[in-house]
Amino acid sequence: MTSALFGNTARLGLLALFLGLVGWLSPAMAEGYQVRPGDILKLEIVEDPSLDRTLLVAPDGRISLPQAGTLKVSGLSVDAIGTAIAGKLAASFATPPTVSVSLQQLAERVPGTAGTPATTDIYVLGEANKLGKLALAPRTTLLQAFAEMGGFTKFAATKRIQLRRTDPKTGAPVIYNVNYDAIEAGQGSQGSITLRDGDVIVVPQRRLFE
Repeated sequence: MTSALFGNTARLGLLALFLGLVGWLSPAMAEGYQVRPGDILKLEIVEDPSLDRTLLVAPDGRISLPQAGTLKVSGLSVDAIGTAIAGKLAASFATPPTVSVSLQQLAERVPGTAGTPATTDIYVLGEANKLGKLALAPRTTLLQAFAEMGGFTKFAATKRIQLRRTDPKTGAPVIYNVNYDAIEAGQGSQGSITLRDGDVIVVPQRRLFE
């Protein structure tokens, strides 16, 4: 009996140690984790599920969402971000909204490797259904990338999409204005643009009455 009790106690101790190590190895689970650029957040609003979405923390540490505008979240905990969003949305609700923010995915923080990449890595910001880094096959076109990112949210200004890239010769930023509606109607050739490593697709929010 004593031996069995000792065995159970030992097993419980090992389980507690294992769970402690898992918590230590997972910074996303640690209390007080501070959000960083590149992290992907999950937003849920009990009173209006149509506003639920994933949010990519942009390189400048900001997120953007309808009715709340742009918020600087880098360096904040998810609880603090939820409180800030609730404050921004309060004017649009009869009572203060119930906002839940969780960390869906940590930003990739792996050093790059030398040589030719096997994929073309692009980044998606704004009102797209899939945000963050997308690893695409070489020579993927812009239209194919739209499919890879699952299209757009209902708040997307699809006539004002931007494709941003850096000129490899000068290092200067280059912005291409893209009208998805025209591409869909077969009236433009922008959808056939071949994407390059590091390209950024920005899908802005639709303006009022746009």
